[in-house]
Amino acid sequence: MTTSENDWEERVASLWAALDDHAEDEFLGLIQKLTQELPPGDARAPFELACAQDSTGHSDRAVPLYREALASGLTGIRRRRAVIQLASSLRNVGQVDESVALLEAERGAGSDELDDAVAGFLALALAEVGREREALSYTLVALARHLPRYNRSLANYAGDLIVESE
Repeated sequence: MTTSENDWEERVASLWAALDDHAEDEFLGLIQKLTQELPPGDARAPFELACAQDSTGHSDRAVPLYREALASGLTGIRRRRAVIQLASSLRNVGQVDESVALLEAERGAGSDELDDAVAGFLALALAEVGREREALSYTLVALARHLPRYNRSLANYAGDLIVESE
């Protein structure tokens, strides 16, 4: 990354850290201003705008922006965040089946520090479509990784929830 890109990333991170210090319209305007500094077609712009809409309670406005960011070639951790956040926004606007499909596909798209976030949001979507046992299973498996003891037992019991419901 160039110095100016690092500077831009730092300014975006600082603005996000101060989200609660700004009124909604002010925050959205500041994000808009920062994204206008990016070159045309930079996938980070619609992604950051989507995040801002999402974080201020506008899932309906966020969905097309997440789609644009992904279609524009968003990469790295932002790509994974965009999929998770798009799926969450879709669930919020009643498109739960698409939310489930996105998150199930994302589970097979690699592994990183956001695996448990994928599992958590998938659990929410699964519960909403009536697949509560499967949702609980994903939640328990994600939780098991963070326990000081009983990790294996809890993960095994969680797997049994899915087998028993089939």
